[in-house]
Parts: sequence; C-alpha cells; structure tokens
Amino acid sequence: MLLSINLNRKFTSYLIEDYLAIKTKVLNYSKKFGAFCFLDNHEYDFKKSYDCIVGAGSMSHLVADSNSGNLDALDKFLYKKNDWVFGHVSYDIKNEIEELSSSNFDGIQYPQILFFVPEIVFILSYKELKIGVYSPKNEDKIFAEINVYAEIEENKIKIPPLKSRFTRTQYIETVKKLKQHILKGDCYEINFCQEFYTSNATLDPIKVYSKLNKFSPNPFSAFYKYKDKFLMCASPERFLKKTGSVLTSQPMKGTSKRIIDDKDADEIQKNALLYDDKERSENIMIVDLVRNDLSKVCEEGSVMVEEFLGIHTFPQVHQMISTVSGILKEDIKISDIFRATFPMGSMTGAPKKKVMDLIDRYEKTKRGLFSGTVGYIDPEGNFDFNVVIRSLQYNSTNKYLSAIAGSAITFNSIPENEYDECLLKISALKKALG
Repeated sequence: MLLSINLNRKFTSYLIEDYLAIKTKVLNYSKKFGAFCFLDNHEYDFKKSYDCIVGAGSMSHLVADSNSGNLDALDKFLYKKNDWVFGHVSYDIKNEIEELSSSNFDGIQYPQILFFVPEIVFILSYKELKIGVYSPKNEDKIFAEINVYAEIEENKIKIPPLKSRFTRTQYIETVKKLKQHILKGDCYEINFCQEFYTSNATLDPIKVYSKLNKFSPNPFSAFYKYKDKFLMCASPERFLKKTGSVLTSQPMKGTSKRIIDDKDADEIQKNALLYDDKERSENIMIVDLVRNDLSKVCEEGSVMVEEFLGIHTFPQVHQMISTVSGILKEDIKISDIFRATFPMGSMTGAPKKKVMDLIDRYEKTKRGLFSGTVGYIDPEGNFDFNVVIRSLQYNSTNKYLSAIAGSAITFNSIPENEYDECLLKISALKKALG
C-alpha cells in the first residue's frame, strides 16, 4: 500500500556535549521500532554526507519482492513522497535487471526492495542533534527520552561457531574452475563469495553491532532492521552518491592485511598494495566497468576518474579505491540509475551478466542483502548508498546468522591466497561474535 504524505517535516536542533554518547543513545532508542536504519560515518572524511543519520519507525513503506516491476514500483513510491526515505536494494534485483534467476538457499530472506518513510529522522554531528518529526513539540519528548537511555552494555556473546559452505579444498577447486572460465574468455574477473553461517544463534543485534564498531569502525557502517531481520554492517565501500546532478561511485578492489603493531612494516604493506600487479588489474577492470555504467545515465563526456588507485587505510586492512563521477542527464529516474549501475561492479566482475550467472552456479547460497546496498534518499532526491560487505545478517525468527565474504578472481589469482583473504575479511565479524 502506498500512502501519500503531504505534511511538512520539522527539524529541531539540540546542542550536545558528548557526541559518542548521544550517538549510542540514539541507536539504543531506535531499537524499539519495527524498522530503522542507522548510518554512521565513523569520523572518516570520505566525501561524507553526514556524520551519522538515522531513520526510525515507518510511516509508510514499499516492499517490492516480485519477479519483475520492483524498480518501477520504487519510482512510483518516491514520486508520491516529498520526504526522507531509507531502505535497501538486494543483490537479487539483478534477476530483474538482467533477466536472470536464482534458486540457491536464502536463510535471511530480506525482500528484494524495501524503502520506508521514517517517523523520525535524526541527523547527528559533533555539536548538535537534529530531530525531524511531523508532530509539533514531539521532538522535545523524543530528545528527553533519548537521554534516559543508558550506554549499551558489553556482555559475553555465546554463539555456535560459524560453519562455511565450502571446505578449504572445495573452495580452492572452485576457484580453479573459475580460472578456467577466464582462460576460455567467458569473463575477465569474477567476485566469488562463500557463506559462513549458523542456524542456531540467539543474540542481541545491537550489542553485536556495537562490538563490531569497536573492532572495525568504517565509513559506510549501518545497523538496519526490518521486523525480524537485522543487518550489522561495517562496510568501507560506497556504491553511489548523488549530490544535485553529480553521481559518484567509489569502487573498491585490492586488499592487503594491516600490520598494526609495526608502523614501518604496515607502511611497507600499504605501498606494496599500490604496486601489486594483480590488485591493480582488479581495480582497473572495475573502474572501466563503472565508467561504462555511469555513461549510460550521465551526460556525454562528463564521466571522469577523480581518484585512481587510491590507497585508503581501515582498522583491519588497506584498500585500493578509485573514485568515478559524472553529470546526470535530465529526467533520469532512480530506476534508470539502478538498471545502469547495479549490482556494483566490485561485487560482480566483468562482464556483469555472465559473471552473475557463474556466481549463481558456483556459490551455494543467495547473496540477498550482501552485495546489495543500504542508504537514504532526501527530499531533494539526493542520496547515498553503501556496498553491503563486511557484514553479519540475522533472522531472529529462525535464528539464522550469516556472514559472507569473497574476493576477486582473475587468471593470476592464487586460490589459497583468495581463501585466506575471505578469512581476513570476516575476522572482525568473528571477533564481534566472541
């Protein structure tokens, strides 16, 4: 059901003294809602839109989970709104975009598309908290309620060990098969993932997310809830940002482990990533793919690479990131943008349609929200969406807990190294789970 809203949301600002404490209290306050989206930049100056922005509660929402027409439904939903909207697009919307199909197991079961108009919008910076509501004076009550929430308690989390869908041997043999596809010319690069899971987990998602943030605070982290489904995300990667007519993508390909206890060795590791032929080739291929994607919806000649093979440091890893931008053509709808650019090339490979077919053939589970995107759209049509990686997903009804990790397979890939990269990428997730 689509509910048109013609009211005006009012924002009220409140001065704050302790940014980190208020941020934690807003997160704790929001957990009572059936739907909310908490997006945290974690103090990175990474073309950020906001330090922290939250949509809590649902005044109206769109759930689109059909075999077709989901993106058109999103256009219609947004057309009826003149407000903030938060939500996600699942990786499996690629079936609609590319006329593919998926029959693999899905233990979490997020819908393909979900967006909601929140009851409350929180915009948090170091000096103030803005609360956006429709009911006059209600914001004062909300601010008072937030301040009575205690800090999130740390406690020991006991969860059965995560099992992999692949043994090490199975994974290595699968990578060898994928390299044969590359040798035959079926594709140039393929992002191959494996799921780590348990089907008997009882946990407090807020506490797990808070612990994850301590181990791995990243610029596109998110806590996202819809009914009994939870995403605890420590993503370092942006999918797309729209500011006015400028569309920006920041594909991430190329990873090296940090040596945190040795500054000089860590710097050597960082520089080695920049000059690693395999890692550079991964990023270059994806930059070409993203430039091609953006050119479908941007003005001719406007697509440019702002940063090429930049090395950025995060708590667990160094990452190679490029920045590509363009000027949108007139009358481009959000469905046009997603059809041109989604799923993001860093999570598929090239050419997209062929590698997504191979992904469904060789991976053992649906990706669902993993490799999808979570974010917001503001009343002017600006938006910012992350890439859902370095994440835990949890279905509290069936107690299913999932962590997916992958790496880019090229002809020069060493299968054993690719397996170890997957383990590196879930290391912070396993720490958060105790």
